[in-house]
Amino acid sequence: MNMRLLLITSALACSAFAGLVQANDTSTSQAVPYHYGMPLNVKKVVALTEPQTMDCKVITADMKYIDTSGKPEEISYRKLSNACSLQN
Repeated sequence: MNMRLLLITSALACSAFAGLVQANDTSTSQAVPYHYGMPLNVKKVVALTEPQTMDCKVITADMKYIDTSGKPEEISYRKLSNACSLQN
């Protein structure tokens, strides 16, 4: 009986933890595309992400940041891939 109770409790705890992780996941939110002159008011950059590529080309990168009012924001912008800095 104790083993069954332990297994049920651990299964419920794992499913609750998975639910919390999914609730806190902000990667599904759509980043606002950056346009020239857009005011950002960045207080702290949280993450910079970009797709990995071996080719030197223009890619879409994302930046997650906290603005000066403390609100989390996310923008996407176009840039040259890191592979371009490795080529002559």
